[in-house]
Amino acid sequence: MSRLEIETNGFHSEGQMDEVFEEISIEVPWGHIVGKWWGRKDIQPVLAIHGWQDNAGTFDTLAPLLIGPKVSILCIDLPGHGFSSHYPKGQTYYIFWDGVYHVRRIVKHFKWEKFSIMGHSLGGAIGFLYASIYPDEVDKLISLDIVCPPVRDIISTMGETIDLFFKYEALKPEACPQYEYDDMIDITVDGHNNKLTRASCEILMRRGMRPTPEDKSIYRFTRDIRLKSSIMSALTLEQAYAFAVRISCNVLNIRATIHSIQLEYYESVLDKIRTNAKVEYHLVNGTHHVHLNNPERVSGIISKFLKS
Repeated sequence: MSRLEIETNGFHSEGQMDEVFEEISIEVPWGHIVGKWWGRKDIQPVLAIHGWQDNAGTFDTLAPLLIGPKVSILCIDLPGHGFSSHYPKGQTYYIFWDGVYHVRRIVKHFKWEKFSIMGHSLGGAIGFLYASIYPDEVDKLISLDIVCPPVRDIISTMGETIDLFFKYEALKPEACPQYEYDDMIDITVDGHNNKLTRASCEILMRRGMRPTPEDKSIYRFTRDIRLKSSIMSALTLEQAYAFAVRISCNVLNIRATIHSIQLEYYESVLDKIRTNAKVEYHLVNGTHHVHLNNPERVSGIISKFLKS
């Protein structure tokens, strides 16, 4: 584990939060996976995985409410997100399946034998897959506003997605969108249909944007623009069920009342998970990012689950 000096929008990891979290970096063949380790470094952390096009900052308001003498949390930036390295030129993102490989790399890096996963949206779907593929290695699974990868037919849109990849791949860095700070936050708020508070957007943008080399008052997104053309790997319902019945760890599923997910199969997948796992389910008032906007609504539930 190495210390990083990471600069974001004038914020630094050094300062008042220094005693609470530490920036870490894990070397991978194409660069680094980086993240924030909240709490003690001498205990097994919960691995926290963010949603699509978000970053480790999605847990910035929640993690301080969870850490303690027996709980630490490692929040990673998935490749192409936040401060983690982008994929090499020519390689596309298969975000759900790639995520399983990334978790496996982290497990091998730290030599973990058993650990817990907390995931929001994409991160929760990755946790679902990993807990199914390696059922003996996951102690607890916490899924925030998702139950599994999407169940849908993606064939009709794959051609468009592939062509979009080539469009984004051809973009020069200087051709990528760039904005002043307030405009960048406005775009982020609008992009989430005002379901993320402005304060939450500013938190995400600490890792989600960087000043341009030419003008420090102008910013670009840190995420890889090719993520917009990532193959949104989907499952058939039969496949989702097959993965679900293999999960054997204790599962906490928290769903927001104002959601952006498919519900037609949500309960049935939860029922399949119950085949071999104990499932605790909570419906919480809030939006898809309730854990970031209103962390106090979920922190008590999660803390109690982690202690159980």
